[in-house]
Amino acid sequence: MESVSTTVRRLVRFDVLALTAAIWFLAKFLRYAFPPLFGAFQTSYGVSNATLGTAFTGFMLVYAVMQFPSGVLADRLGSVVVVTAGALIAATAALTLTVDAPFAVLVAAMLVMGGGTGVHKTVSVRLLSRAYPERTGRALGVLDTVGTFSGVVAPTAVIAVAGLTFAFGESWRLIFLGGGLVGLTLAALFRVRVPKRVPDETTADGPTGGVDAIDLGTYTRLLRNRRFATFALLTVLFSFTYNGLVAFIPLYLTDAAGFTDATASLLYSLFFLVSFVQLGTGELSDRLGRLPIIACSLGVAAVALIAFISLTGTAGPLLLGGTLVAVGVGSHGFRPVRGAYLMTVIPDDIAGGGLGAVRTLLMGAGAIAPAIVGTVSEVADFRSAFWLLAATVTGATALAVFLLATDRGVDRYLRAVRSIARR
Repeated sequence: MESVSTTVRRLVRFDVLALTAAIWFLAKFLRYAFPPLFGAFQTSYGVSNATLGTAFTGFMLVYAVMQFPSGVLADRLGSVVVVTAGALIAATAALTLTVDAPFAVLVAAMLVMGGGTGVHKTVSVRLLSRAYPERTGRALGVLDTVGTFSGVVAPTAVIAVAGLTFAFGESWRLIFLGGGLVGLTLAALFRVRVPKRVPDETTADGPTGGVDAIDLGTYTRLLRNRRFATFALLTVLFSFTYNGLVAFIPLYLTDAAGFTDATASLLYSLFFLVSFVQLGTGELSDRLGRLPIIACSLGVAAVALIAFISLTGTAGPLLLGGTLVAVGVGSHGFRPVRGAYLMTVIPDDIAGGGLGAVRTLLMGAGAIAPAIVGTVSEVADFRSAFWLLAATVTGATALAVFLLATDRGVDRYLRAVRSIARR
């Protein structure tokens, strides 16, 4: 029988993953808490869909801009310093929303939170790929699953605090009070524990070791490779779709589908609840390869989103919710494999900055999605805005199929599938 000490030692191996995932959960929680609060913001501040969409775009743009510099800084200062600083900044910004203030303060806090949370994912992919080199896909699957489950918790938390009273203003401010306090705690734990487990991540390992010596050409040359550039475009198109959906699913369901706020919040939660599929796709990508899983995941998301929009206005919550869940399965299934694929094609000495450069592009495209969707929903209607999102994810799927069909390792993928099928 396995001793308790052996079990504890095995669990301790995953402490880096646990702390990294916990901070990522908080970062995504703060982001996903905003869309369910759009209705409350409209009541409190008297602002439009376009204004809220633009404010959320500001959050996402700052988030996107931080991808590249955070990766470069991680190459030169180590991941621990960057992740800890980001968590502290995001937590501080969240705490500023615990008191009643004008709409401008809300927007400013959103921008700062975007910066604080924006440094985490790029650096975490690098950190986990080094902490768990043989199981990178699995580790990233856990990371993305934990982070995405915040989308289940955030709308639930919004509903839970709605009936409470808060001495400093509206009850939704309790969400940011709790988030800020948890963020400060996690930052301290991460700073103390992770350096003991991954000491190399506290020091510089970039090509020059100096913060000021950033050769942009080293990173831009990555995009000269046609296959790499094609994959970068693929991720940009997907990011546009995903961020547009995440920002406006609740309002789409109440406006275009005619559902109640409670039903819309429930379906929004289900969209994130199915993120557990990331555990499976991350594991399969370690065994079958990245591109087959990428193509299949995006294909599911594209077909399901087309069905979701087509059925809007005629289908009930059960059927329409089922198609939305399928969109979530495909979308979430893609995300950990994307990071794992990029880490296999980017040189180790610029892993942080290289991944950051790609994530800046994809998150920049995703950042403008809320503003565009919000504007199109008012100029035309929500269904027209969502058809635009369906077009972009379909384009991403086509590019993934092209990369898979022209990949030299396609025979290896087929042999791996046959090997698994015989077991």
